Amino acid sequence: MAEHDDRVVSFDSERLILVDAADREIGHANKADAHAGKGILHRAFSLFVFNSAGALLLQQRATGKPLWPGYWANSCCSHPRGGEDMVAATRRRLREELGFTCPLEFVYKFQYHAEYGDAGSETELCWVYVGTSDAPVHVNATEIAAWRYVMPEALDREIAETPERFTPWLKLEWQRLRGEFADRLPEGTPRLPEKHSLATD
Repeated sequence: MAEHDDRVVSFDSERLILVDAADREIGHANKADAHAGKGILHRAFSLFVFNSAGALLLQQRATGKPLWPGYWANSCCSHPRGGEDMVAATRRRLREELGFTCPLEFVYKFQYHAEYGDAGSETELCWVYVGTSDAPVHVNATEIAAWRYVMPEALDREIAETPERFTPWLKLEWQRLRGEFADRLPEGTPRLPEKHSLATD
């Protein structure tokens, strides 16, 4: 099997699910419109996949991405499409971006807004999942420029020292996973010391 895939799997015309603050579906919009300007609140997901050694799979977003190109993000992030449930959407996107699937555990959901200059915004009600896999990684080169595994404490240091290299959603989600939801991470992952916080600016 090829180490890289170059199929286009993201389209501006994708029909995303618009929601209210309670995550109730209220309509649809294409992906371009949902991310234009200040954005429109829509359903999304964010996946944190660890290997059996407890290291997290990170991806560097491709330079052709309209929002946060070249930034480091968690294992996989995307959106369910109209009529698609989260199980199907997360499985599809893992396969499209990383070439494998794995069991995922839902951890929490939250709403956030982040602007990328004049290029657009992320305005999402995001479902956060955690999983474990040692499957070979075969990245989609249209989505991912590079990938690597990193141990949790090393990622803590990187985010604290160079927060500008990471996407805003990764920093927000990792902060909560390492604190409030530390018991949902792989066994042996140390909990952040109390009163310690990662840089999220």
